[in-house]
Amino acid sequence: MDIKTIQTLIEPDMLNVNQLIHAQMQSEVALINQLGLYIVNSGGKRIRPMLTLLTAKALACSDDQHITLATIVEFIHTATLLHDDVVDESALRRGEPTANAEFGNAASVLVGDFIYTRSFQLMVGLNNMQVMQILADATNVIAEGEVLQLMNCNDPDTTEQSYMQVIYSKTAKLFEAATMLPAVVLKQSEAVQEALKLYGMHLGTAFQLVDDVLDYSANAQQMGKNLGDDLAEGKPTLPLIYAMQHGSKQQVEQIREAIETGNGMAYLNDILATLEQTNALEFTMAKAKNEAQKAIDYLTVLADSPYKTALVTLAELSVARDH
Repeated sequence: MDIKTIQTLIEPDMLNVNQLIHAQMQSEVALINQLGLYIVNSGGKRIRPMLTLLTAKALACSDDQHITLATIVEFIHTATLLHDDVVDESALRRGEPTANAEFGNAASVLVGDFIYTRSFQLMVGLNNMQVMQILADATNVIAEGEVLQLMNCNDPDTTEQSYMQVIYSKTAKLFEAATMLPAVVLKQSEAVQEALKLYGMHLGTAFQLVDDVLDYSANAQQMGKNLGDDLAEGKPTLPLIYAMQHGSKQQVEQIREAIETGNGMAYLNDILATLEQTNALEFTMAKAKNEAQKAIDYLTVLADSPYKTALVTLAELSVARDH
C-alpha cells in the first residue's frame, strides 16, 4: 500500500473534511476569509486528519462525527503552524511563502487565534466532555511545548530528555489525540483507547525525528523549506545534541557557537560534515524507526482491515520519506 492508495481509501471522507474546513473558515471579516483560503489551499499532507479518519474507519464508525473530529485536529494543527512561523520568522513552508510572509505577523497571529477558537466551537457541537478534555489538554500541552522550545533556542546545553519533551508536546501530543478520539467517541474499551493513543504518540515522535534529520539531509525543493533552517534558528535538535556528545572538541565548540549565536548557516558545510562523521543522522533515524515500530505494535488491538493496513503503512512511510 502506498500513500495514493491510502488517500483513495478515505477520499470521500477527506472531501467532507475539506468542505467542513472551508465552511468553518467563513467569516464576515474579509481578511480572515482571504488568509484562511490561502492556508487551506497551501497544500500539506493532511496527515493528522487522515489518521483520525483511518482510525474511525478501522473501528467501523457508522456516523459522521469522525469528520468533525478530523477537522478539529487539522484546525488546531493549522493554528499552531501560523503561530510557529511568526515565532520562527519563517518565510517558506511547503515551498510557498508563509502566511506571515504574505500577510504580516499580526494577521497571522490573529487568524491563528480565530482558527483555534473555531476548533473549540466545533468541539462544543460534539457535546462530549471527554472529547473536550482530550483536545483542551492537547492544545495546552502544545502551547507548553512551544514555550519549552523557545527556552531551548540558542541553548547548546539542551539535553536529549528536554528535546524529547519538546517533540512530545509540540508534535506527538496532537497525533495522540488524532488517533485516540475516534475510539473515545465510538465508546471503545479503555485498552483500545490507550493502545490507539500510544500508536499516535509513537508515530508523532517518529515523524518529528525524521523531520529533524531531513533538515540536514533533504534538498530545499523536496522539503519546501531551506536546508539548515533549524540551525539558522538556533534550535538544538537531536542530530546536533548527539554530535556534541560524540564530536571532537573543535567540532563541539563550533556547534555550540552556531546554536548560541543563531549564525549557524555560516558553518553549515562544516556542521554537515560533523553530523556525517559522528553518525548523528543515522542515530536519529534509528531512533525514529524504533518509534515507528512501537507505533505499529500497538495496532494489534484492531481487527484486520484495509484501514488497519493503511495505519501500519503510514508508520512505515513516516520513516521512509524524503520530505
